[in-house]
Amino acid sequence: MVLGILARSGPSHGHHIRRLADVTNVGEWGGVSVGALYRELRTMEGEGLIEAMRTEKVGRRPERTVYAITAEGHLELSALRDQAIRPLGYGPDPLGVALLFAAASMDPGDLRRMLRARREMLAIAAAEVTADREQLTARGYIDVLAAANMRRSIMRTEAEIRWHDELDATLAMVDGGTPANAIPPAGTVAAPPPGRRPLEAGAGPGNPAAGESPGAAG
Repeated sequence: MVLGILARSGPSHGHHIRRLADVTNVGEWGGVSVGALYRELRTMEGEGLIEAMRTEKVGRRPERTVYAITAEGHLELSALRDQAIRPLGYGPDPLGVALLFAAASMDPGDLRRMLRARREMLAIAAAEVTADREQLTARGYIDVLAAANMRRSIMRTEAEIRWHDELDATLAMVDGGTPANAIPPAGTVAAPPPGRRPLEAGAGPGNPAAGESPGAAG
């Protein structure tokens, strides 16, 4: 991320890099750790990937060191970019492990409740990413690639939500019910529990009416 920002934006100080990380929420969805950013900057400087250009001081703010990417840093960025783009697989899947090895002994009703809670959290997360993407795009904070990357994250979550709906319909039969007990298909509204607003099965990005309230690698 750091090398990408410096290559794209030119010399920058740590505060600017951290700000971009916060705005894009890359720490959450990209697995990028920004908590030790300044330590990482010093490490990369020691490795010759970046170099300190100057220090700046504005008003009473502390001095900030401005870094630039080096020729060695550009080579490292190219290698890291290839490593990130070429792989087709996904990371670990704890839910898949749980369903395959530990869920068979659960009461189907309990399993459905747990999975429905997860689905609801996914819908909320997708709606939040959608809102952030729209806001960042409107303010000109992200470019086409960053917006497309956030959209990719939204679409992944939407696919996971649809999978939850299909599985819930299957588990409804196992639980002694009928397909009517399952979460309804996209575009319909589930019957809400007493005292609670309904969550649309199509809830997610672009559907704020569903009762839910996003995170570009460099």
